[in-house]
Amino acid sequence: MEQLDNEIKKFDCSRGCVVERNDEGELDCSYRQGCCKLEVYDWLSGVRQEQYKDYFEVRFKNTRKGIYLNTSGQTVKTGDLVIVEAATGHDLGIVTLEGPVVSRQMACKKISPENPDIRKIYRKAKQFDIEKWQEAIAREHETMIRARQIAAELGLEMKIGDVEFQGDGTKAIFYYIADGRVDFRQLIKVFAEEFRIRIEMKQIGARQEAGLIGGLGVCGRELCCSNYMSSFQSITTAAARVQDLSLNPQKLAGQCGKLKCCLNYETAAYMDAQSRIPRVLNPLEFEDGMAYLMKTDILKETMYFSYDQGSFANLYALPASEVREIIKMNRNGVRPESLKSEPEVTAPEFVSAVGDDSITRFDESRKNAAGITIAAETERHVMKNRVRNSVAGRIATTVRAARRKRHNGKGAVYSCSVPGMVCRVFLHISAVIGIFCQGVGQG
Repeated sequence: MEQLDNEIKKFDCSRGCVVERNDEGELDCSYRQGCCKLEVYDWLSGVRQEQYKDYFEVRFKNTRKGIYLNTSGQTVKTGDLVIVEAATGHDLGIVTLEGPVVSRQMACKKISPENPDIRKIYRKAKQFDIEKWQEAIAREHETMIRARQIAAELGLEMKIGDVEFQGDGTKAIFYYIADGRVDFRQLIKVFAEEFRIRIEMKQIGARQEAGLIGGLGVCGRELCCSNYMSSFQSITTAAARVQDLSLNPQKLAGQCGKLKCCLNYETAAYMDAQSRIPRVLNPLEFEDGMAYLMKTDILKETMYFSYDQGSFANLYALPASEVREIIKMNRNGVRPESLKSEPEVTAPEFVSAVGDDSITRFDESRKNAAGITIAAETERHVMKNRVRNSVAGRIATTVRAARRKRHNGKGAVYSCSVPGMVCRVFLHISAVIGIFCQGVGQG
């Protein structure tokens, strides 16, 4: 509930509508498309079909919707709140589909238009119907919390996942999760005395519970079961084996504790690719030895072989089509000359990206006070440092340090003996070479 400019605004995403009060103080409900996982895109909007003009899809809470026949004589369109037939009393729902798309939905759910058991739309919802509906919705959360406390007090091994009130407020559906059989006889009596309504218990699985709670998956996106999935298919470890995934339960399990639903998404693509990959039961025979299958890249349809069965050091890649031809040649007693001339490098080479781009590439147009570009000045300093770090540069630096030490009065550095004279001549020559290299670097 949000309060903006003294206007009370309620938004119920599980039902896909916004309920707000207008200037006259009456509740006004507007349908918001795309906020519910049961949302269906009407790609045939605007197309008329007389046979199904009175059939509509009506949605209730996030897990329940159905096909209804309009017998009220009123004009009903998408987004209208309608009063529909229920098992006991009546219910309030939102019209989400109309027109030819409804026929597609009926075909998917195997509902025939001639079926007399199709429930009916009585009329459009009035003001007091909407108010009563909102009062019932406001009771759902606290009822769920109290129901969990009662189940814990009775010692029942179950969990109340969600509560849905009927539009008239006379009945509530309790969605629960349980591993085994649960005796509801005492529980229903306590619920009826506590809440003063009709009780319906509906068991759901761990996947449905995760869809009700919601969350984010390891991929960083919203859970598929809470976003768009309304029907769940059986998932086995065979889907992981087909995709060559590690059979680690911690990596394969979703937030519901079951195998991830996304394991089935790419299984068909992997099975199609595997149909084009030959089965290698025996090593391939070549003139220079036996080649053993080490691994297979299913999507690339590439197979890797090695002459050493116990090592992955030298692997040779072969297309699956070529492997099939080699198998046929071996069956006919023909051996190819060799597997491959050079093995494929399995480990990637390390390439440093340092120095690929100059950090001063954006400063080429800037100049200093002398009119020299900053990039040129930087290059000159780099060359100067290189000269200083060279052998001649280090010798010249040593000579200058020795001269400074002599001039400071700390004693003579060079002796007058013959070795000293040779050393002095050598140092002078080194100094000249260093100064020459400095000049070249500055130029």
